[in-house]
Amino acid sequence: MTLFLFVVVMAILFEYINGFHDAANAIATVVSTKVLTPRQAIGLAAFFNLTGALAGTAVAATIGKGMVDTNVVTIGAISCALIGAIVWNLITWFLGLPSSSSHALIGGLCGSAIAYAHGNWNVLHWRTGLLPKVVVPMVTSPLLGFILGGMLMFILTLTLRAATPHLVHSIFGKLQLISAAWMAHSHGTNDAQKTMGIITLALFTATTGHSFDGLPPMFRFLSTPQFIVPKWVVVLCALTMAAGTAAGGWRIIRTLGHHMVKLQPVHGFAAETTAALIIQVASSRGIPLSTTHVISTSIMGVGAVKRFSGVKWSVVERIVWAWVFTLPACGLISYILARVAAIF
Repeated sequence: MTLFLFVVVMAILFEYINGFHDAANAIATVVSTKVLTPRQAIGLAAFFNLTGALAGTAVAATIGKGMVDTNVVTIGAISCALIGAIVWNLITWFLGLPSSSSHALIGGLCGSAIAYAHGNWNVLHWRTGLLPKVVVPMVTSPLLGFILGGMLMFILTLTLRAATPHLVHSIFGKLQLISAAWMAHSHGTNDAQKTMGIITLALFTATTGHSFDGLPPMFRFLSTPQFIVPKWVVVLCALTMAAGTAAGGWRIIRTLGHHMVKLQPVHGFAAETTAALIIQVASSRGIPLSTTHVISTSIMGVGAVKRFSGVKWSVVERIVWAWVFTLPACGLISYILARVAAIF
């Protein structure tokens, strides 16, 4: 029971860090275009992250039972996965790199599962989970973000070529409030559900492992003999995500909103709308997408249409390296933690 409570605490900590680590996903553009102040933007993001987190559990089911064989997952393995993901998130946050919390968690879960299975890679669900719902979207979603963001910006440029800059700024300053809210909502539908899946996996593992046997009647709600996300887990994760978002993520906001490309309200609208649409579709299909990857490449695509040389590709290169290393780095950290835990 003590180890289970530790897992829940670590999961809440991960969700909180995810909130302030990924706050920039929804609000970097609306801050950089000066449509909202940072404080206003974070309030908007926190509220709509909350509404998104309450919208479904398809992604939670994928994380909890679609990535690895639940028969080899223990409470200890889940603990190591969460710690590995938290360590990586804090490192990339400190460096101001918008890496993927989703891939950090998935990499950590895979690494710890392999360690607890004594190096047996067959415990990973490659064909039904990792390949179609992680690896393929990891490549295609950033490409879609870049292409669709560029296409939408190109269409808007042609449509608005006769309009005055003042009129364009006025219209899209208001529209960007809608696109930023949608982006925050879609982020909640995807990212908050990942921790829901981890906590539900811990509940399921503890129940099937008889860790909850003999609990007083008031704690029977913890038992989950089937993988169904309890309502209290949904609410807990939603509120934690919102609280984490409210804490802000200033380092990453600066990277996405200021250092990568200079944006105006119309560009912010195009990037946020593109990213929100892609994430929303992925969430409805239970795909644990990297919201960071999608919004980052949407901004790149929009910026490239504005002026290709205006995109600071050196910053983009740093971001891409963070993406490439996230899965293996978190897998390795969690694997080492699991092996050390097995010794002691």
